[in-house]
Amino acid sequence: MNQPFRLHDGLIDRSATLSFTFDDRAFEGHPGDTLASALLANGVRLVGRSFKYHRPRGIFAAGSEEPNALVEVRAGARREPNTRATVAELFEGLEARSQNHRGSLKRDLLAVNDLLAPFLTAGFYYKTFMWPRRFWEKVYEPAIRNAAGLGRLSGETDPDSYDKGFLHCDLLVIGAGPAGLTAALTAARAGRRVILADEDFRLGGRLNAETLEVNGRAGAEWAAAVAGELSAMENVRVMARTTVIGAFDHGGYGALQRMTDHLPDPGAAPRQVFWRIRARHAVLAAGATERAIAFGGNERPGVMLAGAVRTYLNRYGVAPGRRVAVFTSNDDGWRTASDLREQGVEVAAVIDARDCNAPLELPGVEAVRGGRVVETRGRHALKEVRLADGRRIEADCLAVSGGWNPNVHLTCHHRGRPVWRDDIAAFVPGPDLPPGMMVAGAAAGDLTLAAALRAGREAALSALDLDGPGPDLPQAEDEPARVTALWHVAETRGRAWLDLQNDVTVKDVRLAAQEGYRAVEQVKRYTTLGMATDQGRTANVPAIGVLAETLGRSIAETGTTIFRPPYTPVPVGAFAGRSRGPDLRPIRRTPSHDWAVEQGAVFVEAGQWLRAQWFPRTGETHWRESVDREVRQVRSAVGVCDVTTLGKIEVQGRDAATFLNRIYANGFARLPVGRVRYGLMLREDGFVCDDGTAARLAEDHFVMTTTTANAGLVFRNLEFYRQCHWPDLDVHLISGTDQWAQFAVAGPRSRELLGKLVDADTDISNEAFPFMACAEITVCGGVPARLFRISFSGELAYEVAVPARYGDALIRALMAAGGPLGGVPYGTEALGVMRIEKGHPAGNELNGQTTALDLGMDRLVNRKKVAIGNVLCDRPEMKREDRSRLMGFRPVDRTRELRSGAHFVDRGEAVTTGNDLGWMSSAAWSPTLGHSIGLGFIRRGAARLGDVVVAADPLRDEMIEVEIVSPHFVDPDGERLRG
Repeated sequence: MNQPFRLHDGLIDRSATLSFTFDDRAFEGHPGDTLASALLANGVRLVGRSFKYHRPRGIFAAGSEEPNALVEVRAGARREPNTRATVAELFEGLEARSQNHRGSLKRDLLAVNDLLAPFLTAGFYYKTFMWPRRFWEKVYEPAIRNAAGLGRLSGETDPDSYDKGFLHCDLLVIGAGPAGLTAALTAARAGRRVILADEDFRLGGRLNAETLEVNGRAGAEWAAAVAGELSAMENVRVMARTTVIGAFDHGGYGALQRMTDHLPDPGAAPRQVFWRIRARHAVLAAGATERAIAFGGNERPGVMLAGAVRTYLNRYGVAPGRRVAVFTSNDDGWRTASDLREQGVEVAAVIDARDCNAPLELPGVEAVRGGRVVETRGRHALKEVRLADGRRIEADCLAVSGGWNPNVHLTCHHRGRPVWRDDIAAFVPGPDLPPGMMVAGAAAGDLTLAAALRAGREAALSALDLDGPGPDLPQAEDEPARVTALWHVAETRGRAWLDLQNDVTVKDVRLAAQEGYRAVEQVKRYTTLGMATDQGRTANVPAIGVLAETLGRSIAETGTTIFRPPYTPVPVGAFAGRSRGPDLRPIRRTPSHDWAVEQGAVFVEAGQWLRAQWFPRTGETHWRESVDREVRQVRSAVGVCDVTTLGKIEVQGRDAATFLNRIYANGFARLPVGRVRYGLMLREDGFVCDDGTAARLAEDHFVMTTTTANAGLVFRNLEFYRQCHWPDLDVHLISGTDQWAQFAVAGPRSRELLGKLVDADTDISNEAFPFMACAEITVCGGVPARLFRISFSGELAYEVAVPARYGDALIRALMAAGGPLGGVPYGTEALGVMRIEKGHPAGNELNGQTTALDLGMDRLVNRKKVAIGNVLCDRPEMKREDRSRLMGFRPVDRTRELRSGAHFVDRGEAVTTGNDLGWMSSAAWSPTLGHSIGLGFIRRGAARLGDVVVAADPLRDEMIEVEIVSPHFVDPDGERLRG
């Protein structure tokens, strides 16, 4: 038989066989299997290694709480590490590999760590890696980084696609077990919009794993019928394979839906979709997670949760072992023993830790009342169980049940704290739930079937305020659910494990308490308990019980940690959706983009825009040749540059001038109509935020420009000030960046070029249209336009704007008219060179750490008015004499090339932080001057004019002597731009 541990019953499809591999060994399973159930059916027990000690680990659970069976699935670029085998659906050709071992899985070389266990106790990293200090970078850190992590990414580009979406509903039901199905059915039949989300691929929750009946038929059949009814209803969206990962503000929930993870190849469909759900109300019916009991060797492959054993038996038709022993402290363990016997699996014994008067029994099965498991035997698989009374029981599987913990995680996402209930020995949701949320079923502590069904219906009726009793309540029995708390076996021999993935033991928790870490949050971090991929689902409560015993407190007094999103791990690709690679964000193209492509332009990302960087010509082999040509041509004739990307904000209203006067540090209240003014914008703390111009087109109408990168930020700030600081002002803001195509026309022949396009009724002579003038005009025979006489290059220059739909036509008209004048297009690189030659600060200088004084613009700050930042920019620290000031720099040896990022030190001084005088913020080769130049900040810059310092660049091993000069390298008096 290919699957020696496969039984005859179960909810799988036996009519088809699926082939898969694990560690390059071929196996078979069936549709409806998970990777874990298929491995167990084939007799595979060893599936991984623990994180710290690399001890052998087997399948422990049957759901997302699995701490051990983490594997790599798929191959090549689609390889995904840390996948829980218990939730990975089997498909034809699935390739899976174990992880976290060196050498083979059975002969892991890193298992040597287990021999060092006495030295690797809780907190060893805090005590060990502190000394000697010099060992950290050369010894400790490389070793830790080399050993860190569990699985491996492929390092290749993920070929799959991901998506995001939005959903709305009246009721979100989280979990499709008995409580969730009943809640969804109640709301759906009342006509409400319902979303039912469950992380499993088969709805029904624990009903699929049990032999319990609902309405006189098997629970799994009833669940399938209800799921079918819900799926057929137009007002219901049933979302299987969907995990609600977080509860957020205003009724918002995040949910990850695995669309094609169960398929060999997703094709064009998205692999996963991240949904943002807005729900008026939510019913959390996420069920409960079984916990284990700590005893010696309780992490050995073959030791499993008793509820998981029932899942593999009843749902997947798999026997987890030939001879199974049960260790329990509650009634649930006896159900496992009963189901094992019904399926024909030998039950070696039921070891019930409770007193001998427990009434449960199974004819023909040995019951050890008041028994304790203290030790297990077997290397890579369980062979023997030893009891406290010395008895030995042969078994290849031990089913352990210490009780059930309600899944309260989502109730904590608004800082709600669970509360302790003694009757079920578990934490349940506290009173501080996320708004609109109700909890039902096992998640609320109703751990029996009839109670869960009743709670689900009542939660839906209450949440939606429905009149009447609702649909008939399904009939079911309340199974026995008595429990006695048992966290660990005191008589245990050897190490008793709490967190199986991170190798945290009972001794570790006690040591943390002994060393003064007595709060649960401190114990968690000191021991790494609950910090694994399962987030402590099976470990937290037993660990809190051990801590409480150690401290002599009750569990209620000890408390618990709370939980944060996500409920289960979420791939980063799902959060990103389609926003990756070239689709990371929308690409914004200027109106002249198509024309620039035709010219062979080289493009660069600038802010959110794709801009022409330079325009190479035939015969030019280096980018500098193109840029130098463009600069020289602009300086000697005329050039055209697309500056559409500058932020353009329309400011209108009776109080527009008052508003701008408060926004800018310099004055704008008396700016005449038809004039432009340069404006400096400060943050509230007095540092420079942005700069630009504001043109007054009418008494109540201004057009602001901002830097490309800060356009969105400035607009948001303006809206904040308008709405929150000065709501009484009559001001309206509109972003016009995309509505207007704008081109800079610069150079001594720029007026001559524009004269060919500006309609005859507009006089652009120097007398009629002087520097810093603006007007609304027409061009090219009636096309509406705006003309500004401003200059970023230091030459006679204009900026002409037309509605964006005319942008392509305008650039073609400009270049056609400019050809006979020697006109050229120029890109951002030439623009940057010319602004450095002229000494204009840009993004490198406006970095959020400079003041108006640093930039040499202190005279612009008007202290006689109220404006953003005007007061705080005068703090003593901001006006220190030795602050770094913006200056120009040129190499003493004119053949040397300056680089931005270099730091200044005095000649003869060591290149150290203590001797740092400032930094080079921008540098370029100046074709106008014939050598390299730079802008930068240096202490007492104005007082050191003419001094020589060293520009040190240790990363490139360069030391260049530079002279401190004025930042205005070309036309310092501005004669060209006013000509």
